Amino acid sequence: MNTYTSSIWTTAEAVRSATPLEHNPACDVCVVGGGIAGLTTAYLLLKEGKRVVVLDAKPAVASGETEFTTAHLAWYNDDSFTHLASVRGDDVARAAAASHRGAIDLIEQIVRDEKIDCDFERVEGVLFPGADGPGELNDEEKTMTRLGLEFRRDRLAFPGGQTVDALRFPAHGRFHPIKYLAKLTAAIRDRGGVIHTNTVVEKVRGGDPCKVTTTHGHSVSAAAVVVATNNPFEAGTPMHNKVAAYTTYALAAEIPKGAYPGGLLWDTEDPYHYVRVQPGGTHDYLVVGGEDHKTGQADDQPQRWDRLLAWTKERFPQAGAVKHHWSGQVFETPDGLGFIGLAPWNGPNVFMVTGDSGMGMTHGTLAGRLLADLVQGRPNELAAVYSPSRLVPAALKTLLGENLNMAAQFTDWLTGGDVKRAEDIPPGHGAVIRSGLTKLAVYKDEKGVLTTLSAVCPHMGCIVRWNPGETTWDCPCHGSRFKADGTCVHGPATYNMKPAEGKG
Repeated sequence: MNTYTSSIWTTAEAVRSATPLEHNPACDVCVVGGGIAGLTTAYLLLKEGKRVVVLDAKPAVASGETEFTTAHLAWYNDDSFTHLASVRGDDVARAAAASHRGAIDLIEQIVRDEKIDCDFERVEGVLFPGADGPGELNDEEKTMTRLGLEFRRDRLAFPGGQTVDALRFPAHGRFHPIKYLAKLTAAIRDRGGVIHTNTVVEKVRGGDPCKVTTTHGHSVSAAAVVVATNNPFEAGTPMHNKVAAYTTYALAAEIPKGAYPGGLLWDTEDPYHYVRVQPGGTHDYLVVGGEDHKTGQADDQPQRWDRLLAWTKERFPQAGAVKHHWSGQVFETPDGLGFIGLAPWNGPNVFMVTGDSGMGMTHGTLAGRLLADLVQGRPNELAAVYSPSRLVPAALKTLLGENLNMAAQFTDWLTGGDVKRAEDIPPGHGAVIRSGLTKLAVYKDEKGVLTTLSAVCPHMGCIVRWNPGETTWDCPCHGSRFKADGTCVHGPATYNMKPAEGKG
């Protein structure tokens, strides 16, 4: 998500745009959300003859968090198989590996079937130790041996001269996500799917039929609904207590062709660094990510890109000019696996996907396959693995910690502001100011003109915080993000920030 930064994937693919919903259609399945999860679900259902309507709040599909990924196609688990096996058991760990590997296979099949030119390539995944030493690498070697997962121990040589032990995993992949999804969007339309963008959904009511209502008063009647909005948007859903929003940072630097050792790289630090290459014309792009933190709970965003670049230059001295830098948002779950299945809050025939846990491309793809089965009443052995209703006793400590962190953010109502007066805000920056019993979010543009808003997030009432890296207001509770003028650019909020009393 960004205002003044840009993702390497950002393009103006006209095929992704559509008109807003301005009538009240009926269909078999209404998909809310046009990222990789929603579009894959729609595509697979259309292939089986279902009538599908896709609604997306953005001006174009695939322009939410899908556009701000680094597009690793990995079956290696983001939180490590050692952790996953410890909280869910060996069988679930094996099933998770197989399901994400199957997602990469499905992407490859769709690329082949639809003749999509999206730079898809099979590569290795490579895990190497960070500054924390080889302990986690050794643990993973033991765990993956016990699980029977495919890997080999080897050495990894960086262009900067460092050589380290590494675990290598076959059959991973990389691609250009927007090229892929632009063509998937075209395939959806070719099969009769209907897409409406600039359409904000306000409420989903389960039933027979279900009803999906937009903020402009239009509705879709459907036999089933799939909510694929990165994070469910309705206030009060229990899912907000089961996922935690984290911001992650990325940059893309020019690098000479052939200078990159290849594959998808991750280290074992916490937060960890992750690396891949994107093919270019006369040169390639080194895409590096890391420096994660809880959304809305940091004020040093620009410095995080600086640290990321320093880490990159140390290992890849050939890296040249940084052409893009951006941030994205991931939703972590207590056990490290996403939530896919029947929504536990909304009545019958409403399904959901959230909690990508840093594996958004494969998670969204396997969600499409799983949801296509569940929507049609077909059994799928992965339903229990990814059930949104699951409670994992071994992960309760993590769940409790995240919820205590979330609750602590509401104490911002009791504290002072970032500054006392608007005069103290530098041009091009924002700050929260206390005004009596309430708080104001004040932005001063480069000319000194002020935009004064209520600092209360319209989702569930947390106090937003200023993000100087993206020039946005970020909610530290559930991850909603807003432009400096209060326009909502990332849910779960569905409304813009309100003008301050007497200002609108």
